[in-house]
Amino acid sequence: MEMIKVKINGIEVEVEKNTTILDAARKAGVRIPTLCYLREINAIGACRICLVEVKGARGLCAACVYPLDRDGTEVFTNTPAIRAYRKMTLELMLSNHRMECLSCVRSDDCELRQLASEYGVDQNKFKGTEDLKPDLDEAVHLVRDNSKCILCRRCTAVCRQNQYAGVIGPNNRGFATHIGSPFDEPLSNTSCVNCGQCTAVCPTGALTEKDDTPKVWAAIADPEKHVVVAPAPSVRVQLGEYFGFPMGSNVEGKMIAAIRRLGVDKVFDVDNAADFTIMEEGTELLERLQNGGKLPLITSCSPGWIKFCEHYYPDMTENLSSCKSPQQMYGGLVKTYYAEKAGIDPKDIYVISVMPCTAKKFEVGRDDMSASGYPDVDCSITTRELARMIKTAGIVFEDLPDEECDPALGIASGAAHIFGATGGVMEAALRTVAEIVTGQSLENPEFHEVRGVEAIKEAEYDLAGTKVKVAVTSGLKNAAKLLDRVKSGEADYQFIEVMACPGGCVNGGGQPHQPASVRNFTDVRAVRAGGLYSEDQGMALRKSHENPIVKQVYDEYLGKPGSHKAHEILHTTYVKRGL
Repeated sequence: MEMIKVKINGIEVEVEKNTTILDAARKAGVRIPTLCYLREINAIGACRICLVEVKGARGLCAACVYPLDRDGTEVFTNTPAIRAYRKMTLELMLSNHRMECLSCVRSDDCELRQLASEYGVDQNKFKGTEDLKPDLDEAVHLVRDNSKCILCRRCTAVCRQNQYAGVIGPNNRGFATHIGSPFDEPLSNTSCVNCGQCTAVCPTGALTEKDDTPKVWAAIADPEKHVVVAPAPSVRVQLGEYFGFPMGSNVEGKMIAAIRRLGVDKVFDVDNAADFTIMEEGTELLERLQNGGKLPLITSCSPGWIKFCEHYYPDMTENLSSCKSPQQMYGGLVKTYYAEKAGIDPKDIYVISVMPCTAKKFEVGRDDMSASGYPDVDCSITTRELARMIKTAGIVFEDLPDEECDPALGIASGAAHIFGATGGVMEAALRTVAEIVTGQSLENPEFHEVRGVEAIKEAEYDLAGTKVKVAVTSGLKNAAKLLDRVKSGEADYQFIEVMACPGGCVNGGGQPHQPASVRNFTDVRAVRAGGLYSEDQGMALRKSHENPIVKQVYDEYLGKPGSHKAHEILHTTYVKRGL
């Protein structure tokens, strides 16, 4: 590794040769603003906000892509000329930007607005075209508003680079350039998988999740409805980011208290349904191993991944576990087991899930998701939507006491909590399958080989003479690589976990926005996942099959994992969509 010394605004720093100015400046304690750049996703130097002066260079240089390759290079990031240039660039962007900041859902965390404030721009200095396209409500999971788009191309890069699909991109040229689907088809007509990663990286309000909070408020206000809400595993370690808590903080107790104060009737836990998922999925794996079923078995918890498989690998839908996702299992159990136990007609129960994922909005409307004769889940909202509801209700989140979920479906194991991190479903399944096969209790229930944010992780375990080779991946481009290896015969696995979003649900399309200034220098996936693993490590109940609620429901209602009744309520079917 060759090191060189450079100066950033007169401060000498030593960096590896070919380090970008952006990274060198960070080491010198200097933040250079960016809009288009996202590490490992989009490095095109297009927005020109990061331009700096390099002594001896002709013109200004884009810090995000300019490599420092010689000793003694001097860089200036904060000269009067640079500040004036950035201010003018921002004013030009605003000339063609629909200015409705007070009512925009991204008002509090818009990166463009933040920079405009920092540089003291005049939003009316330049007058652009009046042809501002309105909102396009063309998909079940998001709303697109090109009048707020700055053409940074982060969305197109993440759709192509991380998620394989590439269903959006720049259409037309010059002033007519806009982001859209091929031939400007509605997004719902494409092979979009609803993952929402585009909404997670958009710096403005151009791409946002579909706001379903009016449905929730209406249900809460309806005296005929028994409203039940449950959050997903990862929500508890992300929600706090909206209320001043450090990234990865577990705010489960305050989250439950806040949901209860919205006026709902019951607060359950989707993590409880995650334990049921392990019971059903583990049983399914053992049946396929012992009876010659279709292998590898591939997990079915991520609806973005499921739709991806249906579109891009329809010949492998037989490999998918028939288990519903924890969200749908939760809804199915609420409207069958809980409804019967509480003496409530399922038509009067309104089931809401709080998810890290915009694809869950699509999943609630899938066929074969109505175990009671009514939709398992009536409405799915994201972590972001829940945060807005808490603020709208005037709830002082940080001052709330820690409360617990209602008991009927509110107890979960540590295995369920780690579902939100890539590798978590695999580890949870291994904890249960290993004990069932060997008949022995695990001294250490942790399977570190499947943890971490690497693109593809592999491991092999000997379970009482039965060798099980597993693989874990997240991000659909990585999933495609893994499936291609399986199809070609290059790789042989018995069990595969796939999560649509890179890093798993902790980095889902419905999670709190983090600006490029954070994403470029912090692995938000690892930090957030750390909160889940810490919770699991501190629990006495760490295995799904030991959950007392799970045991009770099987004893009283379902019979046993894999039973006919369990299949009616907890399992589903898939569609070979193709492209």
